[in-house]
Amino acid sequence: MSATDTDGMNFHTRKWVRPEDLNANGTLFGGSLLKWIDEEAAIYAIIQLGNYRVVTKFISEINFEASAVQGDLVEMGLIATHFGRTSLTMRAVVRNMITRRTILTIEKIVFVNLGDDGNPTPHGYDSITYKRDRMPTQHSATGAIRLP
Repeated sequence: MSATDTDGMNFHTRKWVRPEDLNANGTLFGGSLLKWIDEEAAIYAIIQLGNYRVVTKFISEINFEASAVQGDLVEMGLIATHFGRTSLTMRAVVRNMITRRTILTIEKIVFVNLGDDGNPTPHGYDSITYKRDRMPTQHSATGAIRLP
């Protein structure tokens, strides 16, 4: 992996590869990994956009480069690469902490910010935050969200 592959990337989420995460070959099942990435990307989008109402719009080509086996630790990194009017685009890298190899890269994952009506709505941001200052402080079953 070159330095440019991880420039600006923060690796905070780690997963332990367990028996239920394996495919018939005894390696990490791609579907399990993609589920983890989509969940982490949603959490990242919520923090960046300050809204619990975000949805996955697009995932570009997924490049599997290596794998993991039971007992390996993998870490996922996400970085915002573009703020659209109603969207956030990010890049993902997953690497094996044991072998130090890149497992997967995704150049574009796009999330859309939704309003209470379920339609895309402007979010008003154009830069990455490393604080939780945009994180909504409440949400209810009715969908009401209060920003700090």
